[in-house]
Amino acid sequence: MEILDANVAAEVADKLLEIQAIRLQPEKPFTWASGWKSPIYCDNRLSLSFPGVRTLIKDQLVRCIQHYFPNVEAIAGVATAGIPQGALLANELDLPFIYVRSKPKGHGMENMIEGKVVPGQKAVVVEDLVSTGGSSLKATQDLLDAGFEVLGMVAIFSYGFDVAAQNFEKANMKLVCLSHYEAMLPRAVKRNYITNDALASLSEWRKDPENWKKQV
Repeated sequence: MEILDANVAAEVADKLLEIQAIRLQPEKPFTWASGWKSPIYCDNRLSLSFPGVRTLIKDQLVRCIQHYFPNVEAIAGVATAGIPQGALLANELDLPFIYVRSKPKGHGMENMIEGKVVPGQKAVVVEDLVSTGGSSLKATQDLLDAGFEVLGMVAIFSYGFDVAAQNFEKANMKLVCLSHYEAMLPRAVKRNYITNDALASLSEWRKDPENWKKQV
């Protein structure tokens, strides 16, 4: 995983905290579908309701694509949260837009990919959040299976799990994120969203989320 810019990473994390797209509850952890206990909940869809934050994210994702993937020919959003972000990017870059479903449509054409499928077209995938990378990489594989050339993926935020880095490396898929967990923590302390005592517990969670237990 790469980060576009350290200053951008801090700014995006700060804005996500400000609008409560990122919530931190180390003393009352959230439970993920996997059963993992988590001190953080991240819902970047909230950024769509805040024009200033929405524009910041759009502009910086455009920078990501122009810098890392200048030969892009199409933007592909991952359903569902990557769809609006991808559509905004495609409009800004004047490129075709498609999106990838988590499973085929249950009726009609039963599409997995919605939009014009052009084999050989160079696509960049847009995600809002990367955790382990499983669902994100499934979307890239669906695009590859349909004949697209997938240049890589851009995302708003990553938890920075080692397993995600390993999964993307194994798939030979480049990932560039605007911000990540490590950039967010000092901003949360500065905003007094968490204490310095809680910081240690939050840092430990990222290292071993499966076995993390609340420590504050």
